[in-house]
Amino acid sequence: MPTLQERYDDAMFDFTTGDFDATIAKLKALLAEDPNHFDAQLSLGMAYYRKGDYASAIAEGHKAERLQPNEQLAHTNLSLFYMKSGDKKTAEHHGLQARIASWRGNMTPPGAQPAGDPELQLARPTTPPAAVPEKFPDMPWKKKPPTGGTSSAH
Repeated sequence: MPTLQERYDDAMFDFTTGDFDATIAKLKALLAEDPNHFDAQLSLGMAYYRKGDYASAIAEGHKAERLQPNEQLAHTNLSLFYMKSGDKKTAEHHGLQARIASWRGNMTPPGAQPAGDPELQLARPTTPPAAVPEKFPDMPWKKKPPTGGTSSAH
């Protein structure tokens, strides 16, 4: 039997080909088995949105928001869903929540581990940066004025 991830990937393939009914059916089946699968919940809302079913998109978007209340993408999607449904005020509220969530995500205290999937974190340098020399080498294009010597006056 395929793993949850393989089933999620299969549903996302259907999504990319525009088969939103198949996407919705597969994501609902996955969520019946694992109701805390955040990516599946988020994607289910987007599949309803792409179908034009904004009420269902909003309902599924709020389920994703309950799973991860401070997730930027959940609020971004809800903002989009509400805007398309004609509720500009609520769309702006979720747009603001998305911005606040992005600020929270960028405020990792020094020395603390950033939240999220460690495989998606930026690479850390393995060697210390090279030391900058005290004095840079002479620049051959800048000639030094001649020192001493005789001047040739004509």
